[in-house]
Amino acid sequence: MPFGLCNAPATFERLMELVLIGLIGDACLVYLDDIIIVGGTFEEHLQNLERVLMKIQSANLKLSPKKCSLFKRQVGFLGCEVSEEGIRTDPEKIATVKDWSVPKDKTQVRAFLGLCSYYGRFVKNFADIVIPLQKLTEEKRHFCWDESCDIAFQKLKNRLCKTPILGYPDAGKEFILTHTQVI
Repeated sequence: MPFGLCNAPATFERLMELVLIGLIGDACLVYLDDIIIVGGTFEEHLQNLERVLMKIQSANLKLSPKKCSLFKRQVGFLGCEVSEEGIRTDPEKIATVKDWSVPKDKTQVRAFLGLCSYYGRFVKNFADIVIPLQKLTEEKRHFCWDESCDIAFQKLKNRLCKTPILGYPDAGKEFILTHTQVI
């Protein structure tokens, strides 16, 4: 499918999900043309690599060897670093947050919130912290940076610069869902 068409990314994503059906979430993660192949041991990783490559070959898709990185302990994926420890924020992106100056208008607040929202899952009570900043972006509200905005801005910057590593779920243990944040 030629890129540049309005539905090309969605169509390609559906194709990749169909090609790798049965492996996604167990042996690999996929987003468009980025595939991470995982395994609990080196042997399991090799088996999963073979399974993924067989499915790609069966679908008559091609890989670019120069774009492939094999047997890495840590990789960048969708703005995060993925390793055997878990998922963490990309230090380069977080450096941008750390150096962000106080927004002067709604557009700058929206840009800051856009970047921070992507990493919201790494910040406890993210939705509560950003309330004063979100209110600033409302259409009929006059832009007025006050103390509550400054507190929220600084708290968000500090929390994003000290984010935890999010561990992987253990399928052998019970899952209890306690809270979801909606922004």
